[in-house]
Amino acid sequence: QVQLVESGGGLVQAGGSLTLSCAASGNIFSINAMGWYRQTPGKQRELVAGITRGGTTNYADSVKGRFTISRDNAKNMVYLQMNSLKPEDTAVYYCRTTPTYVLGSSGYWGQGTQVTVSS
Repeated sequence: QVQLVESGGGLVQAGGSLTLSCAASGNIFSINAMGWYRQTPGKQRELVAGITRGGTTNYADSVKGRFTISRDNAKNMVYLQMNSLKPEDTAVYYCRTTPTYVLGSSGYWGQGTQVTVSS
């Protein structure tokens, strides 16, 4: 089992910045790829950014150039630096880890943290 705890969400004005953090604990052998997803009411959860243990990253087109994902393998932490935030970035953001090299279908989720961007 792996536990994921997110922090750093909140309310910010459009154009502002926030940094989300996620701490992973438990069976560290199940922690490989890590990433951030987001979800708004009535919509499917979508991938925002992913990162492999070696640091290879991928981003949703909607956040490229504005968001940066990073991780600290020694601390089992993953971060999401969000700049130039837009109202459409408002969502619940979820941390995820899977035991696979890239984010797969079987893994663990955090409880989510709300990000609200006001116009």
